[in-house]
Amino acid sequence: MQLSDHDLKQLDEEYLLSLSPVQLQALSTKLLSDLKEAHDRLNQNPSNSSRPPSTRAPWEKSEETSPEDGEDDDVAQDGASDGAVDQKNDGEAQPGKPDKEKSDLKKTDRRDTSNGRPGRCEGAPGYSRTQQLPIDEQCVHRPETCAACCAALDEAGEQRAYTARYEIDLARPGNGANGLILVQTKHTYLERQCRCGHWTRAQPGRCSTEEGWRVELTEWHLAGPLLVAFICALALRQRLSRARIREFLHDWLGLEFGVATINQCIHEAGRAVEPVVEQEIRSAMRDVELVYADETSWKEHGQLLWLWVFTCATMTFFIVGKRSRELVQRVLGESFEHWLMSDGYGVYRAYTRRLRCLAHIVRKANGLGQSLDRDAQRFGEHVLKVLETVMDAVYKARGSPPDIPLRETHARMLAELFTACLDNADSKHEKTRALARELLNDWDTFWVVLDHPELPLTNNAAERALRHWVIARRISHGTRTAEGTHAFSLLASVIETCRQRAVSPWPYLAEVVTQRRKDLPAPALPLPAN
Repeated sequence: MQLSDHDLKQLDEEYLLSLSPVQLQALSTKLLSDLKEAHDRLNQNPSNSSRPPSTRAPWEKSEETSPEDGEDDDVAQDGASDGAVDQKNDGEAQPGKPDKEKSDLKKTDRRDTSNGRPGRCEGAPGYSRTQQLPIDEQCVHRPETCAACCAALDEAGEQRAYTARYEIDLARPGNGANGLILVQTKHTYLERQCRCGHWTRAQPGRCSTEEGWRVELTEWHLAGPLLVAFICALALRQRLSRARIREFLHDWLGLEFGVATINQCIHEAGRAVEPVVEQEIRSAMRDVELVYADETSWKEHGQLLWLWVFTCATMTFFIVGKRSRELVQRVLGESFEHWLMSDGYGVYRAYTRRLRCLAHIVRKANGLGQSLDRDAQRFGEHVLKVLETVMDAVYKARGSPPDIPLRETHARMLAELFTACLDNADSKHEKTRALARELLNDWDTFWVVLDHPELPLTNNAAERALRHWVIARRISHGTRTAEGTHAFSLLASVIETCRQRAVSPWPYLAEVVTQRRKDLPAPALPLPAN
């Protein structure tokens, strides 16, 4: 816009009458330019700009709207967030005895947690767990060897119970019935005396301390592994807040959990899957033949960050961080030698074997083709015609390889487009100038598909991977803590990878929590279903 609000406020009929013909013509030129630009902005829609499909007015949605323009979770366009995105409580619950586990506290009992751990101030009144559930099963834990002399403990030796804990978990009913039932198990821990006189105690499993995590990963937790996975499903797949999960558990399972306990379950699951994500997804991403990459904005307690996705045929990796070259190199390394499909963000230019998404350019060219500026309209139509010709040629080449290389066949057409881009690189029309320069900056990456027709034309795989989490981000407004953000990206990576492999992530997640609570290695990711 050439005229600001301050300028327009000074324009009135009296002022226009005072201008000379030359001055009036100059002002009219500016007003015409601003009017066309304003109309171009009003004409923007998801098919000719970067506006997401959800911004389309209800009365504008017609039969032409494809599934990719809708709100279906299984399709994607702009990308992102789910479960570990908590609206009200992203902190860590304080572990204690299960029958005394703390629920969420009144606001008057909370303290400033900026320099300390979240939770109740020392001496403030607390709220103990009051719900009494029937005990469905009992499990007794006995030590097998003496902690002092390492001798096997005699079954006939003296033993006594020294502590117990309660665990609430979900289980499948017997006799082949479907569904889930709530089961409370009482775990009793014994201490046994060795012949040497030493008393050895059975201990609940506990994962060793890991850098970057405050939440504990231990069997001394009221929620069992499958219930933890169920809570993660409600948070990350169903996009429920901690408060809504609490309401759901109370109304449908008769279970009273505080939001702190629910939040602890999600963070604990995130910590449990970290080795899986780092060893089986992130490290393997550098060795795949084709990686799709994309990013979208993300908020962490009001701070602007970016949710990145790197995906291929069998796995997906999410990470939240700054929009920088260093983050991409942390994932792909400095010498990634395979194909990388991306948008036009400059940090990707460090990699030589790169593809550009043609759908982005088609959308921008379509927008210029509908512009009121004649030069912009001509350039947009020219670009659009070239892209359509290239895409048609690639589709045909996939069916039957051509006798003459596609690059050679369309060399003249590309040369004419290159000349047009040079002519419009300094255009007065902003969007025309931007598109011409974008094409020139990444010229070769757009036409790699002419040499390799088997490569993809769009970055739709990355956008589809982001879409579910973008919807959740709009609902939750992001995460509140660094630990919550980390847990979210780890769980999202496992969930999306399992979905790609046509495997349910929840039984696997429950098994990972079970093993890691015992300080054992996490099981490997499920292989793709046949």
